[in-house]
Amino acid sequence: MADGEERKPLLGANPGQSYGQPGYPPQGPPGGAAPGGPPGQPPPGGYQQGGAPPDAAAAPEASAPSADKMDSINGYEGVGFGSAPPLPPPSYEDTQRQPPERSGLPPLPGITEEEAREALTQYVSENCCYGKKPAQELKFNDIIPSSAFHYTLETFSEGRSTAWAYEPFRGQPIDGPMNGPAPGPWDIQAQAPAMFNNFTQQVEVPHTASVKPCHTCLGLGRKPCHHCHATGTTQCHHCHGSGHETYYEDGHHHHRCCTWCHGSGRRQCHQCHGLGQIPCPTCGAQGQLKCYIQLTIKWTNHVEDHIVERTALPDELIRGVSGQVAFKEEYPRVWPINHFPEAEINNASQSLVQRHGNAFPTERILMQRHQVRIIPVAEATYNWKETPYNFFVYGFEHKVHAPDYPQKCCWGCNIL
Repeated sequence: MADGEERKPLLGANPGQSYGQPGYPPQGPPGGAAPGGPPGQPPPGGYQQGGAPPDAAAAPEASAPSADKMDSINGYEGVGFGSAPPLPPPSYEDTQRQPPERSGLPPLPGITEEEAREALTQYVSENCCYGKKPAQELKFNDIIPSSAFHYTLETFSEGRSTAWAYEPFRGQPIDGPMNGPAPGPWDIQAQAPAMFNNFTQQVEVPHTASVKPCHTCLGLGRKPCHHCHATGTTQCHHCHGSGHETYYEDGHHHHRCCTWCHGSGRRQCHQCHGLGQIPCPTCGAQGQLKCYIQLTIKWTNHVEDHIVERTALPDELIRGVSGQVAFKEEYPRVWPINHFPEAEINNASQSLVQRHGNAFPTERILMQRHQVRIIPVAEATYNWKETPYNFFVYGFEHKVHAPDYPQKCCWGCNIL
């Protein structure tokens, strides 16, 4: 199988014959030969060039080899085709028994009137229709500092599932049951490429492979061409199948033999080049498939958070700015926070840690981490033209939220 080529899951049934003992490739040259004839030569009797194989029109085309014809693999008796439910991991105990020592919280810097005015001026310049005068001429009444708290819990886990898969057999080595018993799904070693990043990896389960005839072409390596219905020819597009063309001369209409199809009304099919058959796309014209049990390993980073913000600033704005990381821990299993000055953060940590401990019964938890960020928030109140207004400056980036800014539209915006 070439690098990057997708392995297709099995989805249906196989009417083909079996080949030798399980796990061994069949004898003779692989693929391409019809029963009773060498590869590349017309078969004798029942399969004529330009026609369909016997019973091909009567029976619907199978979408995958039959489950009944797959080898019985100890420990994988219930494995089916296509997507499969996740497999529960073996039991394991939490290795983190004692809560760690935790330090105090760092102070946050405040914001001056000059910084608040500069932030508002930058905000106005990013909105083309906003007027600059209020930002330049406003008179501050007060700047009220506060802090928003953003708690985040991440649980990095691993899930596994198995299903039959196949790929064209081109003579590659076959690791079948004759090489020993297949390891269990959770006995196969695999390491996540990076912690706390989603990733999916597919692995062939050792000692589960065998060679089976292709379910699409019934082991022939080719299938009828659907473009010409296996006839090798299609209707001539120039004469529309009539075999002649009409031309006008000396005031009369005349007929002559079509120069495109030479009067036959048919032309060679450009899909199969007149053969009536095309290489089987399922087996790559080999006639045989390597079937094996595929293990799908899915690493998932489950993230939940909780925001505590006491002003009128929308909570969702807090997620997009930076702040001071006041607390951060990473362990196979973290303990809930219980020392934070804001009780709501402690309660949120207790709830989320407990929920993540039971929320993923079919996954193995590899690592957890949680943190609390403190985001500075300042509410500035001011007067402009004797009317009171306010705006918020938040985050280390000094982002501004000013829903009631006095001049939101320029003269051009007012023209209908």
